[in-house]
Amino acid sequence: MRNSLGVMTEIREFHIAIDEADVDELRFRLARTRWTDQVPGAGARYGDDVADVQEMARYWAEDFDWRAVEARLNGFPQFVTEIDGANVHFVHVKSSNADALPLMLIHGWPGSIMEFVDVIEQLRENFHLVIPSIPGFGFSGPTTEVGWHSGRIARAFAELMARLGYQRYGVHGNDAGSIIAPEVGRADTAHVAGVHVTQIFSFPSGDPAEMEGLTEDDFRRLGVLQNFWESMSGYAKLQQARPQNVAFALADSPVGQLAWTMQLMGEPAVTRDFLLANVSIYWFTATAGSSARLYYEDAHREDVPSEPTTFPMGVAIFRDDFQTIRRFAERDHHNLVHWSEFDRGGHYSGHDSPRQLAGDLKVFFAKM
Repeated sequence: MRNSLGVMTEIREFHIAIDEADVDELRFRLARTRWTDQVPGAGARYGDDVADVQEMARYWAEDFDWRAVEARLNGFPQFVTEIDGANVHFVHVKSSNADALPLMLIHGWPGSIMEFVDVIEQLRENFHLVIPSIPGFGFSGPTTEVGWHSGRIARAFAELMARLGYQRYGVHGNDAGSIIAPEVGRADTAHVAGVHVTQIFSFPSGDPAEMEGLTEDDFRRLGVLQNFWESMSGYAKLQQARPQNVAFALADSPVGQLAWTMQLMGEPAVTRDFLLANVSIYWFTATAGSSARLYYEDAHREDVPSEPTTFPMGVAIFRDDFQTIRRFAERDHHNLVHWSEFDRGGHYSGHDSPRQLAGDLKVFFAKM
């Protein structure tokens, strides 16, 4: 189907069906991993501990049930459509309440639509849910053009909601989704009721005046951010500069993909099955390289928004996650109307704290 401009607008049903030969090949490769060395007693000083990755790889090969993950995802209606030259895969769960607010849930990296599977049942009475795979990620498949930065992705997602006939909708994002979600608000302000995120990535500008009057808790949060930047941000720096370099290794080695993911998804609250479901999606769809390019595209885009947002914004901060600092968040978002903090939960709150996340989404969008 094409619109009046000749652009493809067809929405097609989608069903996940990974070939058994691909599952067998994964196990074959895992069994023949050439393991790296490690300094005795170093543990995780230099990165992922070899013993930890070996055990996760063993579990992936012997105990993890990909078909169960596949069946669970196929239990939700899924579709794919072409927007701006890229495929956009999405889960679309309609509420039994015809007047429910449509709500888009946007995942991050190295996550996937799996981030929101555990909140679907808790949200489907209140919302019509649209859960897309970011172009270049997972079942959307690799992107084939340069320039797929957060702003372009946001415009594609706004087009997706228009194709679905939604004239007013909310947006939620986690991780990279917390960057893309406000961009959807900028791109489609006339139709976006509000934007809710789990991180607001607002940092000091370098002006000493901004630091005056910060509270002890603000400085604690700055310390958390500084520690992450100094000890955990190597993946981001590489993917911002030379994403293709790491893509060769990740596309060829499942253990490479596993370890690259474990550095960020190895939180105590994250289950092995959740981690491996995400890793498997990247492996089977061969999207390690195209997903990494998002970091490069965002670091090199020329049309970075400079003005504060003015649509309603809300944030939910979980104890063991990124620590948003309110002063800087309000500098960049002039209509920050909702602020929640939870004494539990990590970066993947949709997985480890689904009740809290779902409850906060209901509270925020009830205000809209």
